[in-house]
Amino acid sequence: MFDHYVQRWKLTPDGDAIITPGSHLLPVRWQGMPAMLKIAHTPEEKLGGLLMNWWAGEGAARVFAHDANALVMERATGPGSLMQMALNGQDDEASRIACATVARLHAPRPSPPPGLFSLERWFESLWTAAEHEGGPLLDCAATARTLLASQQDIVVLHGDVHHDNILDFGPRGWLAIDPKRVMGERGYDYANLICNPDLPTCADPVRFNRQVEVIAHAAGLTRQRLLQWVVAHAGLSAAWFLEDGERERADVDLDVVRLAQCALVNGNA
Repeated sequence: MFDHYVQRWKLTPDGDAIITPGSHLLPVRWQGMPAMLKIAHTPEEKLGGLLMNWWAGEGAARVFAHDANALVMERATGPGSLMQMALNGQDDEASRIACATVARLHAPRPSPPPGLFSLERWFESLWTAAEHEGGPLLDCAATARTLLASQQDIVVLHGDVHHDNILDFGPRGWLAIDPKRVMGERGYDYANLICNPDLPTCADPVRFNRQVEVIAHAAGLTRQRLLQWVVAHAGLSAAWFLEDGERERADVDLDVVRLAQCALVNGNA
């Protein structure tokens, strides 16, 4: 699978292949520089490659070569990890770094790639889950519909901002990888930093309230709007987990929903 692109782009393999549900990746050297060859197998991954190229290395990893199905991008070789920072006393700094990176992605650019999803379409799984499951997902869906009816600051979104999708590229700083195919209100991109289910502390009330404050300030959002996006996105994330039969992980998202709703009801927004 890799041989065609290795030969076409004169790459040198430089590590073991990485297989994900949507793509195959191979560490390589591009003109002597550390790089990553990524071959996409789903429409979402293919359009993500187009977005990476469109960002032109500003806030995202630089793309050296690409076609409709594959790309070669610079490889993160820096020692830093936002996940490790968040778990080791530097949560505030990790959030501020992520917010600064996202702001670079949101900077005005002409002519975004065709085929992007609207946020309304992105939330389809939540509408279905709310109908089938009821309970707190109904509240999440209602909040999402209110937000979607009053969107502000429409941009091309990353769509999956979390601690392992913003990497340390050494002299180039912190840059994003693995975007999705969605466009909508910029505030959506910040919600997952608070409710990232892969972060063991995401449902800790003290951590939650602190990071809402830090991220709202760093992103230039009101606390209320950010909390509403957390309710909406955590509900969507729970819906995705339920589709995959992962009810325990969905329950973590619903714990975050309750924290956000409590903050809104108690006037902490």
